[in-house]
Amino acid sequence: MQGISEETFQQEETFQQTVADTPAVRLDRWLSESVQALSRNRVQKLIEQGAVQVNGEVCDRKKELVSQGDRITLNIPAAQPYELKAENIPLDILYEDDQLLIVNKPAGMVVHPAPGHSSGTLVHALLGHCGEQLTGVGGVQRPGIVHRLDKNTTGAMVVAKTEAALHHLQKQIQSKSARREYLGLVNGAPKATQGSVNQPIGRHPKHRKKMAIILAEAGGRSAITHWKTVERLGNYTLMHFQLETGRTHQIRVHSAYLNLPIVGDEEYGSARSLGVKLPGQALHAFRLTLEHPVTHETISAEAPLPAHWKKLLAQIKSRHRS
Repeated sequence: MQGISEETFQQEETFQQTVADTPAVRLDRWLSESVQALSRNRVQKLIEQGAVQVNGEVCDRKKELVSQGDRITLNIPAAQPYELKAENIPLDILYEDDQLLIVNKPAGMVVHPAPGHSSGTLVHALLGHCGEQLTGVGGVQRPGIVHRLDKNTTGAMVVAKTEAALHHLQKQIQSKSARREYLGLVNGAPKATQGSVNQPIGRHPKHRKKMAIILAEAGGRSAITHWKTVERLGNYTLMHFQLETGRTHQIRVHSAYLNLPIVGDEEYGSARSLGVKLPGQALHAFRLTLEHPVTHETISAEAPLPAHWKKLLAQIKSRHRS
């Protein structure tokens, strides 16, 4: 079951596996560790719904103990699509024409619908802004979405308005010809002024919502991040990051690997207070450079720092000078 995709199940799937040599363990725990695409909470709900069989018998008890030789069958129903409706959510638009637009995504906004986020996403805002033009561009649930930013990462994101533009822009992301640059405030001070991290990233083996450095032979995917210092501020450093690949949480994981976690990152570092309330990690996609899919001109859009960033930097600089 380890190879199940992280993507939403678009059709009903059935998986079977025999428990290997292991001490007796709770059914929900064994399944959540074996099926990395599903959270423990999701597994527990499936068990309660009668979607799990142990040795051919339906088992709706999540605390049931299983051990070596037990045959586990899991039936995962097809995901029910979200009903997308346009919402009147203001967008900070950095560039727009009839083929694409580049937006400055705020902190706290999820890019597309997901469990727990059925409204208020960037997709809902885009539908409100573009109307019927986005219909069918890239699929029903993620119309126009070329790439993503984490919920609390701010900054520039490109969105395609046509199917042709979507494919062209996605190829640029995949071929690394599109340039994505970030600013991040980290805890600590690197000894060097620049460098690169080339460490594969995969799903964390125990924490389903986190990523981690995972060896390629264990399923990790190639991930390369280039960095350089912008300004040293005592125990903090403002750093410039450029992505060569685009793995989930890549900069955050690689920063933690360098022992320079992003300020405010509760998952990969410390969220200790600096006197300024942060909506999440201090990571900002400040510049996006790409080729226009029709005119082939170079477009470079810069997203200004959000207000909480400016306040945070001012406070740290004030402390550093005193």
